Amino acid sequence: MLTQDLLVCRFFLFHLYESPKFLLSRGRQAEAVATVHGIAYKNKRTTWLNEDILNEIGGVTAAEEKQKLSIGEIVKRNLDKFSTQRIAPLFATKKLGLMTCLIWFCWTTIGMGYPLFNAFLPQYLANSDSEQPTATSIIYRNYAITSIVGVPGSILAAYTVDIKYVGRKGTIAISTLVTGILVFCFTASSDPNFQLAFTCLEAFFQNIMYGVLTPEVFPAPNRGTGTGIASCLNRIAGLCAPIIAVHAGEANPKAPIYASGGLFLAAFVAMCLFPIETRGRQSL
Repeated sequence: MLTQDLLVCRFFLFHLYESPKFLLSRGRQAEAVATVHGIAYKNKRTTWLNEDILNEIGGVTAAEEKQKLSIGEIVKRNLDKFSTQRIAPLFATKKLGLMTCLIWFCWTTIGMGYPLFNAFLPQYLANSDSEQPTATSIIYRNYAITSIVGVPGSILAAYTVDIKYVGRKGTIAISTLVTGILVFCFTASSDPNFQLAFTCLEAFFQNIMYGVLTPEVFPAPNRGTGTGIASCLNRIAGLCAPIIAVHAGEANPKAPIYASGGLFLAAFVAMCLFPIETRGRQSL
């Protein structure tokens, strides 16, 4: 319901202007100037920019014939922008290539392990083996408590990454190991209080794990590419998680939880093999 309300507000209460940079790249200078003036007016400001100034700076844009491209031509034009030249530097050395592969493997396994446990946590809490079903209010109360308890984990990680002999590598490896162990411990009892304790601990260490290390290990000019591919693999694996949860859960309701814990432990093993530690280093 809230999403629908925000969608209505987006279309009827807000006017989003096209990017002037995009308009200039298409030679639509008059529209770019109109956009800048519209944004200035919205913010109760004035601007000196006009089309003549743009023409003086960049030259008059030659009139382009409007072309109607087929869908295939549009796709081909967009794919031409991708190049292996952006990826090749991530494998410039043996050490960096190994690090890149391990990072991508870690975020693929975590991308599947995270939703296998967290996305279905309310169902796990509701479908415990206890004879007395857990009330819905208790389930979502516990879910909210778990989310809140996880927040300090990120704050703690900000300090542990700079501790000597721990660093980024130690922080992410230890937190991932503990996360995997706690996921398995969740299945040890169907008592709601027991499950709440372990889900809170799991959320705390999981937040320490997330966000540590990845961007820093890639060379600065190619950091966006390396991180973007890691994120892409993470999301693709996450899309597969519900399929596994549905089919594995039919045979054993706890199977998705076991799979999640195993994936976290697999990521931990890969993290122990990281050949690069970035603590105290500005860039690679």
